[in-house]
Amino acid sequence: MPVDPQARALAEQIGAGLDITKTELAEIRRTLEETSRLGPRPEVAMLKDLEVPGPAGPIPVRVYRPSHHADLPVLVYLHGGGWTLCSIETHDPTCRELANAAGCVVVSVGYRLAPEHRFPAAPEDCYAALGWVARHASSLGGDPARIALGGDSAGGNLTAAVSLMARDRGGPRLVHQLLVYPVMDHAFDTDSYRENAQGWLLTREMMQGFWGHYLGREADGRHPYASPLRAPDLAGLPPAHVITAEYDPLRDEGEAYARRLAAVGVPVVQRRYDGMIHGFFGFTELIDRAREAVADAARELRRGFDS
Repeated sequence: MPVDPQARALAEQIGAGLDITKTELAEIRRTLEETSRLGPRPEVAMLKDLEVPGPAGPIPVRVYRPSHHADLPVLVYLHGGGWTLCSIETHDPTCRELANAAGCVVVSVGYRLAPEHRFPAAPEDCYAALGWVARHASSLGGDPARIALGGDSAGGNLTAAVSLMARDRGGPRLVHQLLVYPVMDHAFDTDSYRENAQGWLLTREMMQGFWGHYLGREADGRHPYASPLRAPDLAGLPPAHVITAEYDPLRDEGEAYARRLAAVGVPVVQRRYDGMIHGFFGFTELIDRAREAVADAARELRRGFDS
């Protein structure tokens, strides 16, 4: 189907302002922070900003609770932004929506950004934050036996990477992983990259720029914690929900990862949102199908928490 009119309008309105190949990172970061504070934000029962220990110093996190009940399931959320942009603040509405819709505590992680901090700084921060949450879930009103991990775009990449790290390092145990149009491979050779090279909000050239900022050296792109699709074995990973968008350069690598998970017996739900573009999940106020996607994500989270 053609690009959804609501998604097209969004891309035409803000697309050029996010192009890291044409605008300085500092300017884009500042604009994103300023505009993120303008829109409506769903109410939650409790919000608290904390710092947790990390491999290179304190890591900021924001905790959302949809109610004051104890022993709620927990979602650790990793924001997108090409490993270089965005923050806890830019993804605050999404975390509020997921907390309320899934009935879970959400812990949003402010991991270190590139190019100031290159791979593997971001996944190591996220793994450290996950470990802290697993050890302190009860003090957050959460259930340490029901922890999920999720993220969008680069955050989806980090979700897959940290899920691999948790498996490889003996924990923490995860009950679910939410991968929203994730970056899965340091390669640009899929049909979706060719079809959507000029893209809507995200282009091939932008992705090459993001990877260039993120990796310290080209060889790092072959590491499974940078390119989870290159992991030799995906067995033993938590059940996954993979969301992709039809007009997204990253579409095919996310769907390839879902197929590989299924091939080794990992329960996986994969859904492509036709007519949608990269980034749509975060714009529920503007795009009807974004609200549908968030509701789908919340449903699969609840299913994962209850399994």
